[in-house]
Amino acid sequence: MGMKTKIALGAVVGIAVIGALSANSGDGDGDARSDSRTSANSGEKADGAKSDGGAKSDGASDAKPAEDKAVEKASQAEQFKAFVQKNGTPKEKDAVSHVTKVQGADEQNDILDAADVYTDFTGGIMGEGTGPAKLIASSFADWKDSENGLVTIYDADGELLGNGQF
Repeated sequence: MGMKTKIALGAVVGIAVIGALSANSGDGDGDARSDSRTSANSGEKADGAKSDGGAKSDGASDAKPAEDKAVEKASQAEQFKAFVQKNGTPKEKDAVSHVTKVQGADEQNDILDAADVYTDFTGGIMGEGTGPAKLIASSFADWKDSENGLVTIYDADGELLGNGQF
């Protein structure tokens, strides 16, 4: 075998090994993840009762977990809009009012985070949404923080409007 053939064969084997390792390095199969979402917390029984034995009648402590659950159940777009309504400038609020969907903002690993924001703007990169897309990307960076994140803004037809780091 020639030297070039050995190098090519080594590269193919190396890529195959890397692919196999990355395929097997996940968090487990999908069933294990869904079980962890539906299982009771260590402080709760399966029927939702607290396992600490004492019944708490403090209304304030019951209201806060209900608020947290409501925020968790809200879609990513609703959470993003709520953040901007609370913390954004009037121009940012106007731009974010056009957001219809946000994907990829919930799970981050600080290695390569990518989020997609969909809007109701039309016309692609030459349309009316290019300017507001920069405001949306900036607002997203205020909302989420990552070591290496990229947010991409799309119009109603799925065409690119802009992007930014977060």
